[in-house]
Amino acid sequence: MNLEEIRQEIDQVDRSIVQLLEKRMDLVTQVTAYKKETGKAVLDKDREMQLLQKVAKNVQNPVYEATILATYQDIMKHSRAFQSERLQSQEESL
Repeated sequence: MNLEEIRQEIDQVDRSIVQLLEKRMDLVTQVTAYKKETGKAVLDKDREMQLLQKVAKNVQNPVYEATILATYQDIMKHSRAFQSERLQSQEESL
């Protein structure tokens, strides 16, 4: 495979990743609404640890494990920030 073909495959994977991340954020939005209704905190350390353990178990090539875990930690960090922003903006609009 030449470089252009590899890049085209990467572009296809990236489109799939974006679609899945949007779906994930739709679910994060639902989690945010639930947390607002129940008064739950944005950060759930136990849930995040469980998720990272599941991710690590799903990684098939151990060479990629640290990078994939770091990516998930970043996704969770941004999800928490999104939740906090949404909750704060909802409180300000009251």
